[in-house]
Amino acid sequence: MKKVNIIGGGIAGLALAARLDPGAFDVTVYEQRPQLPTVGTTLAMWPGAQDALSKIGILGPVRSRGSVITAGALRSPQGEAVLSMEGGGLVGISRPELLRLLNTAVPSSVSRVVGRVDSVPGGAWLTVGADGVNSVVRRSHWGQRSAARPTPYLAVRGVVPSTPQAGDVGEYWGRGEIFGLAPAVGGTNWYASYRSDLGPDKVDVLEALDVTRRRYAGYSEAVKAVLAQASPETSLAQRIWTTPPLARYSRGNVVLVGDAAHAMTPNLGRGACEALIDAVTLGDLLNEQPLVSALAAYGRKRVLRTQQLRLASALMGRVALAQGMQQWRDGLLRRAGKRVSKASAQAGTSK
Repeated sequence: MKKVNIIGGGIAGLALAARLDPGAFDVTVYEQRPQLPTVGTTLAMWPGAQDALSKIGILGPVRSRGSVITAGALRSPQGEAVLSMEGGGLVGISRPELLRLLNTAVPSSVSRVVGRVDSVPGGAWLTVGADGVNSVVRRSHWGQRSAARPTPYLAVRGVVPSTPQAGDVGEYWGRGEIFGLAPAVGGTNWYASYRSDLGPDKVDVLEALDVTRRRYAGYSEAVKAVLAQASPETSLAQRIWTTPPLARYSRGNVVLVGDAAHAMTPNLGRGACEALIDAVTLGDLLNEQPLVSALAAYGRKRVLRTQQLRLASALMGRVALAQGMQQWRDGLLRRAGKRVSKASAQAGTSK
């Protein structure tokens, strides 16, 4: 039995533990939380992530406990649709529910160690850093220059019980701030992002909600209604952190997955998806190949792809949260929206 230590029991860590062959690997998951979280917002599962969930064996439960995201729009602060978008069959699932389902997929043979990991345990055939943006594993083996970096932006998000109207769903772009509304099972998933001095570590949720309500007081009635319902018990407030670029995700018998490898801003909604794909890709390769060739193949499959998404997400964030040139930005989006609408109309008449 090959001993595998997975540092981090979040999405990537649990997915990898669920995918590794229990007949070939002696797996231990280290996680500092004694229990799974109960508060978290909705994650959009893109097709690649849905394929990964299918391989793990929980795509059906995810679909049954999630919601189908069919359409949305980029909107002005007052709610005007600037650019409409189709969801393309995306599935929305709350982070706590996704973690619960991944946890049920982990074989009973996997050992669990609860507690904070300040130094990487040795003696394993393979050590996996699945410990997020502030990864101890990454800093230990890639050096202090690989440490996470705080962005100027705060992310405040939560779930409220009211259901959004179709004409309100989407992302509202203002001056240096964004606000998103999306349907969730039994309510509305919402999120806001803007420059803030709160944090950078622990952020008081009640204070962040007060600041958010003041910042978005001039937005549409739908936005204000959601914020009026938001409570600290069902909300989160965190500084957005990112990681510097990495040219490789493995060194010796140590490998990184998920945010430990490529933490990105949330503007493309791909972080959780890519963590799942990382884990299933790595698990499949380890199940089938010797360690050296498996890690090399993992790098070829995942480094370029995820680093491109990391850069694209950062660029999207800079455009969405720009504090100047809103008229220029929104004018480009409106022109793009007209072209998309015209192309869709022409496609419809040609059928």
